[in-house]
Amino acid sequence: MEVDAVAVVYIVDDDDAGRGSLRYLLESIGLKVAPYANPDEFLDQFDDDALGCVVLDMRLPKIGGLEVLRTLRERGTKIPVIIITAFGDVRVAVEAMKYGAYDFFEKPFNDQELLDGIQQCIQDHANIREIESRRTEIRSRLDRLTVREREVLDHIIEGMQNKQIAAQMTISTKTVEAYRSKLMEKMQARSVAHLVQSISTLE
Repeated sequence: MEVDAVAVVYIVDDDDAGRGSLRYLLESIGLKVAPYANPDEFLDQFDDDALGCVVLDMRLPKIGGLEVLRTLRERGTKIPVIIITAFGDVRVAVEAMKYGAYDFFEKPFNDQELLDGIQQCIQDHANIREIESRRTEIRSRLDRLTVREREVLDHIIEGMQNKQIAAQMTISTKTVEAYRSKLMEKMQARSVAHLVQSISTLE
């Protein structure tokens, strides 16, 4: 699987040997790695808009892995988090998943399985970011519409024809056509089907 070159894998693990080994494994396949032994330092330096994933150990000094995961989610970051632990049990796994962990690996883990999980994380995160970027752009285009253009748009989405919209808004068909042409231009829509499809991404 091809991974975005700007993606970063954050390793948060206080075990020097384990952190170093995982860093070497990831860098051996060309991934960019940001290792942290201290969870507080990680939370202070982590970019909430970063693309990639977090490999998070459950047993950490001062605050545990679940607390780190909760903090990330409270901050609104959607970066996928893979949990690793030498003390795995069902309760910890359930708690981690409850707070949005992407996957759960118990030490000693299979290197290839972890690599596959990390690469899938990054790909999924890239897809999520692309969808969110698209939604932001659609909302920006909607904000550029006038009140009347937005009203015509709403009627188009309802499936109404120009004559029906004209009657509903008590304006001429030609005026509806003018509003329609303008809003299609502002929304960068090639057709009504394309317009409706764009709006549907916001649902």
